[in-house]
Amino acid sequence: MAKAKMAGKAPAGPRLLRRVAVALAMLISFFPIFWLVSTSFKPQEEWAAYPPVWVSENPTLQNYRIVFAPEAARAFAASESGSLDYKVSTSAWKAFGDSAIISISATILSVLFGTLAAYSISRYRTGGDNYPFQFLTIRMFPPIAVVVPMVVVFSFLRLSDTFPGLIIAYTAFTLPFSIWMIRSFIDEVPVEIEGAAMLYGMGPLRAFLTVTLPLVKGGIMATALFVFILNWSEFLFALTLTQGQIMTVTVQVANYVSASSGKLYGVQAAMGTISTLPVILFGYLIQNHLVRGLSFGAVKR
Repeated sequence: MAKAKMAGKAPAGPRLLRRVAVALAMLISFFPIFWLVSTSFKPQEEWAAYPPVWVSENPTLQNYRIVFAPEAARAFAASESGSLDYKVSTSAWKAFGDSAIISISATILSVLFGTLAAYSISRYRTGGDNYPFQFLTIRMFPPIAVVVPMVVVFSFLRLSDTFPGLIIAYTAFTLPFSIWMIRSFIDEVPVEIEGAAMLYGMGPLRAFLTVTLPLVKGGIMATALFVFILNWSEFLFALTLTQGQIMTVTVQVANYVSASSGKLYGVQAAMGTISTLPVILFGYLIQNHLVRGLSFGAVKR
């Protein structure tokens, strides 16, 4: 009996190593978040102090005021450069609103078209066996390789610095990822289930909507979260395809630069801290589907 109990337990040495490894991984993962939040409450003289200030003894909300209060932003910009700096003195409310419109719209379109394309590839082998991988290679292209032709095309079509232009760009860039992810979930649903539904008089479309789609709902929600993160944090397209009429969160963060002080690390940290909240909120709202979606297909039939 004692030997059986000993056999069921791992030796103390490996268990200790695993715990140390987990603790080290958590420390590495959460330290950037800690430093981001800590810097957002630091006064200006502590942003780049040496030795570094881990937690400020004189925390301030001035960085958040500069981000959200136009009066505080203008006063800071005037004191820094002697004149109003448009990039610093602009309130971040517009950036959050523009990013929300673009990211949510692009995520919905990417997941919608991705679901339809993934079902076609999974069930009807559209394009052949190698087509899914060929489609995914589009996502492997570095954005900088395609952004210059996109600037030319979007300028010709008058889509530069517009909501439709950025929504189209974001959707096109994340669509291969959506197709690849959702296809893997649809592949795990036995075709026989749809066949049984069709025997009861359902057409292919109705069988997909009423049988297959509810089964892969968790996977679609998980894909939507990842696509939303990609859209929300995208920077290059937002920078090159806009001229100031449209402002996203990532571009606004890069704009916090002063002529006399350089990068405004505290203000950037405040903006970065706030910009993580929509992703956390979205993940919280779909958490019931997220666990099932990420684990769907883990047990092979």
